[in-house]
Amino acid sequence: MVGIVVVSHSPDLAAAAVNLALQMVHGSAPRIEIAAGTSDHRLGTDAAHVADAVVAADDGTGVVVIMDLGSAVLSAELAIELLPEPRIPTRLVPAAFVEGIFAAVVSAAGGADLDAVAREAEAALAAKITQLDPTRAQPGAVAADRPDTAIVAETKIVNQDGIHARPAALISGALASLDARVTIATERSPAVSARSPTALMSIGTRVGDVLRIEADGPDASKGVDRILDLVRDGFGELESTSSRIQAGFDSSSQRGGLETPLGVSSGRVVGPAVRMADPAIEPDPLTRIPEVERSSAITRLDSAAAQIAEQLRSRINAAGAVGELLEAAAAMATDPDLMADASRRVRDQGLSPERAAWEAFGTAANTIRGAGPRQAERVTDLYDVRNRIISTLVGRHAPDLPDPGHPYVLVAVDLAPADAAGLDATGCLAIITEKGGPTAHAAIIARSLGIPAVVGVPGASAIPDGTLLLVDGTTGELIIEPTIDQQATATARQAHRDVLSGPGRTADGHTVALLANVASAGDVAAALESGAEGVGLYRTELCFLDRAEAPSVAEQVSAYRAVFAAFGGRRVVVRTLDAGSDKPLPFLAYGREANPALGVRGFRTAVSYPEVLHDQLKAIKEAAEAESAEVWVMAPMIATVDEVRNFGHAARTVGLPSIGVMIETPAAVIQADQILIEVDFVSVGTNDLAQYAFAADRHSASLASLNDHWQPALLRMIDMVARAAATSDKPVGVSGEAASDPLLALVLAGLGVSSLSMAPRALAGVGRSLAAVTFEQCRRAARAACDADTSARAREAVREIAGHS
Repeated sequence: MVGIVVVSHSPDLAAAAVNLALQMVHGSAPRIEIAAGTSDHRLGTDAAHVADAVVAADDGTGVVVIMDLGSAVLSAELAIELLPEPRIPTRLVPAAFVEGIFAAVVSAAGGADLDAVAREAEAALAAKITQLDPTRAQPGAVAADRPDTAIVAETKIVNQDGIHARPAALISGALASLDARVTIATERSPAVSARSPTALMSIGTRVGDVLRIEADGPDASKGVDRILDLVRDGFGELESTSSRIQAGFDSSSQRGGLETPLGVSSGRVVGPAVRMADPAIEPDPLTRIPEVERSSAITRLDSAAAQIAEQLRSRINAAGAVGELLEAAAAMATDPDLMADASRRVRDQGLSPERAAWEAFGTAANTIRGAGPRQAERVTDLYDVRNRIISTLVGRHAPDLPDPGHPYVLVAVDLAPADAAGLDATGCLAIITEKGGPTAHAAIIARSLGIPAVVGVPGASAIPDGTLLLVDGTTGELIIEPTIDQQATATARQAHRDVLSGPGRTADGHTVALLANVASAGDVAAALESGAEGVGLYRTELCFLDRAEAPSVAEQVSAYRAVFAAFGGRRVVVRTLDAGSDKPLPFLAYGREANPALGVRGFRTAVSYPEVLHDQLKAIKEAAEAESAEVWVMAPMIATVDEVRNFGHAARTVGLPSIGVMIETPAAVIQADQILIEVDFVSVGTNDLAQYAFAADRHSASLASLNDHWQPALLRMIDMVARAAATSDKPVGVSGEAASDPLLALVLAGLGVSSLSMAPRALAGVGRSLAAVTFEQCRRAARAACDADTSARAREAVREIAGHS
């Protein structure tokens, strides 16, 4: 999409205007960058800041720049001169600020090209002018005399809200690739261009209005047909949720597309749907409190935020896999910038504390959403914290997990960490969410609890409570009101913890170490209860979260010893700090990046902050010497052999004996043979490796099928690493989510992977799967999966070899 840069003297003004525009876009929004205020936080504009924003907003399609007044225009003009060569196609638009931003965002979201977005922004004020002075022509109005008109059609608006922002964008987008001149009119308004979202919204349609569509040109017929289909379908706002899900996801032919729901935690169950409680109701924006009461209102706001933070932190130790997510959510609740913004809104505008929190968190969410897809995943958490604070302020219980008194299938748009921490695996039979991919919060939580889950189900949150559902967390199948025969295919899920019986090995004795992923004390307990042979991925981020400064060596030693002591005599693989721009920490002061997933993260942070890595390695060494665990240490996000050597030198300098790295980038795969010369072992992180290999954000529901760990291209990359490890006679593990799939474990074992690390609850199932086949079957399965041309065919081939029905 065309990118948009907003240049303003005031960050608050710019953020509010962008927030308004984004609320009118349903679906993907264009990249929006705000260049507002000066570097020392005064009113003003900065040309260098504007130039950086243009670069960040561009995805190769060009950028429209909208300015407020005075020096903003001068700064924008100078910014164009500061752009790197070759210059990014840029349009400086003399549009009305709020209206121009609104029109540009809607137009860009609809797929318009650079010049069209610029024209829409410039013309945006015309709709208001026309409304105030009906004698003026409407925006986008076209001449009435059209003797060459080839197609004329009429249809009635059937959706309640008529052509608002989203339908306007759909119409404009439907015509984008066609060579046709198309207009739309009603009885009350003259014809306007159907390619102009702003013009379409200006005609003010509502349910029951008759549209007159006229078109000429080579693609006139196609254009009219597309608009008729959209209008008659109610622009997708009328369709039955049940029929949409049933038609889209019962058919196996649908599973290869990008809109396919994805099974992320195995199991096949039947149960009644129960939806998550509605979030907090938006506080009244018109309420104002007297100046004399504002100080106490700010105190109440701070107290509510602190109370929520404390509630979240009190649940960390028992939260298992989501402990670090809860810590991050607690930090959001008392974020000093957020709370300062909310307090200003109370003090300066007289907003109620709950309204101030609503607006401050909303502005922050839009900023995060605009920072890229990796950052956007935090928006759900941010809104959840906001809703909890508001509920506390108004004296209500925060929206929480349902408790219907019987087993149920939880249906939600998404799950926040605080929701996940309270899930009861004995009552929640399965989880269905509209958003998310295989590494989203809901997926991680479901696997850790052994709950079947399907993510990325469009319209799921509209499924009525009590609707009987069949959920298959392995295949992603979701059946509304299953028949008796279909219900009979469900399998009972054990309420107690399933335990791994003995070391991981195939039926003929080939060993594969089965290890656990841990991050908190709750994870350690679950791993021990589940029979883990050791720890294959110890995520150390929990020590660093919500810290203005890095934790001391002594603090880290204490945390690491607790884990090492629990696994005395067994292997514990420690991953050094995996943070950076995509997982920001206050003491790692990196600026905002256009694409954080490709930015400074993982081992790359050590370039600027070598002392943080040194202290962590020193702490790991001291903790290892104090306990009997077999401690290995590895660095995340490695892309070059030089990085491997630098990490190896740092680790050996403090005396650590077993040193490895994670293979998470295609570059590391290609250089695996050279990397293995420098280290003692490697571990493949399939989550990140998949997203980088397929250029598909791992948290995107619409791209979940590309992040399927059964993709043959991903398996061939693992094969390359395993072959290099075999040549060097060094161990290779898999510590991504792929390791928790019992069927895929056979493939990984057959490729030569020597250890699999997973959520504790997956251990027993993977162990049983390996024990049921020979190593030769695993090798055949590996060859068949790698030779397949689709993930579905890879699965099917392995099922046949393993003897699964």
